[in-house]
Amino acid sequence: MQSPIDLSSHRVTVIPNLWNLKSSYKPQHATVSNRGHDVAVNWEGDAGSIDINGSDYFLQQSHWHWPSEHTINGRRYDLELHMVHVSPQPDGTNKTAVVGILYKYGSSDPFLSELVKYIVEVPDEDEKTNIGVIDPSKIFKSSKMYYRYMGSLTAPPCTEGIIWTIDRKIRTVSRGQVKLLKNSVLKYYAKRNARPLQILNQREIELYEPKAESKPHY
Repeated sequence: MQSPIDLSSHRVTVIPNLWNLKSSYKPQHATVSNRGHDVAVNWEGDAGSIDINGSDYFLQQSHWHWPSEHTINGRRYDLELHMVHVSPQPDGTNKTAVVGILYKYGSSDPFLSELVKYIVEVPDEDEKTNIGVIDPSKIFKSSKMYYRYMGSLTAPPCTEGIIWTIDRKIRTVSRGQVKLLKNSVLKYYAKRNARPLQILNQREIELYEPKAESKPHY
């Protein structure tokens, strides 16, 4: 049950989606950090949540991978953003859900544009810089069409049991913005920080579509 995977049409079951996947994010103080293999934005307090199957998953952190880790019908995109959420459980543990957003080269991404001056000055590995109040709804508000499957974290320890939601809408990012992310960690890491595709192993991939009929998607 490892991630990432290829979201291939012939493996997908279409699910009737009577409502959009919506977030209830809110502005909160955040920091930016260089984790050696990527750049991460960490929210310091309650930055809101998303609802998955009736449970609230609270946003903790976002980071980028270049190129994308997930592919759609074999196509790999130029950048992938992960929004990491946790849902506290009665036994003191957390369940984790990650929202993935894919980008292709084109117009600048507004959220990255807001962070440019901080990423240029991104601190050394394992240090962080305060970047003030950041509104995560500028990244993601809602989705009408999205994939969902059970997988893992894509960086060690690659913990399984992660609920993945991949937005079907492909956004745009400029080449300069991706280069900025690469250069910020290049002295620590390679030019790519995307994990190779993993074997599906009979897992189900669901595609939520507006007013769709529940049937295999061929």
